[in-house]
Amino acid sequence: MKIKKQGHKVILRLLFLIFIVLPINLFIILPIQFIIIKLNLPFWNILPRFTHSLGCILLGIRVKTIGSPVLDRPTLLVANHISWADILALGSTANISFVAKSEIKNWPLIGFLASLQKTIFVKRTKRGDTKRASNEMAERLKNNGALVLFAEGGSDIGAHILPFKSALVGAAQKAMNEAGANNINIQPVTIAYIKLQGLPVSRGDRLLLAWNKSKSPLQNLTQILKRSIIQITIVYGNPIALKEQTNRKQITKQCHAIVRKKYSELTRATISLPIKTPLDKA
Repeated sequence: MKIKKQGHKVILRLLFLIFIVLPINLFIILPIQFIIIKLNLPFWNILPRFTHSLGCILLGIRVKTIGSPVLDRPTLLVANHISWADILALGSTANISFVAKSEIKNWPLIGFLASLQKTIFVKRTKRGDTKRASNEMAERLKNNGALVLFAEGGSDIGAHILPFKSALVGAAQKAMNEAGANNINIQPVTIAYIKLQGLPVSRGDRLLLAWNKSKSPLQNLTQILKRSIIQITIVYGNPIALKEQTNRKQITKQCHAIVRKKYSELTRATISLPIKTPLDKA
């Protein structure tokens, strides 16, 4: 009986997604957002924030935050990565953009959400594209933008924090210095899936919720849709100055150590955190 109810729940959510959410986004929000971005209007983030918040509600995601992203000066947010749902959670809490692999651009729904958020897509298999991406990152950061970089370069089974890659951090640092930009920050961000239907997430649950190479985006979406309420905690750490002389490998390792420590604390203990719902303003 429980399995049958779960099946009905997934079907209803998928129908709502396909026949209501997607048409509204494709035929109303996307054209409007396209015009806003083309005209370079300052309120470009309103619709993406709303769309990500709506996605959180649809998937039963509740977001809790500690700290907040630095948004008043150039900031590179360096985060761990568990699932594509991380994008919804982060995008619902702050006016930020993402750096992502180019394949995501062509994925149904996920690519759409990413493009709404002014995502910078990088072809990791093409060395020359790193220069193009770093210049675009520098331009965005120079205008006091906040960019999220999933520094692991992929996602794991949800139980570990993989080593952070420093290549894009260094490329962005170099491009920013060449552009004459100062006062750049790098801010460690920890993402953790803490509770599932009010209970602590087990190792088995993390394996189901996480998105790794063995799953397609549709498989991961279906697994998340089967869960009623998922509590995701996001910790925005203290910003660190990223100067011209800063060693990119050392600062990337420093961010990794901070995120790894915080992730361990969050997943091993139940702590009381302030709730920030997806529709709350920053």
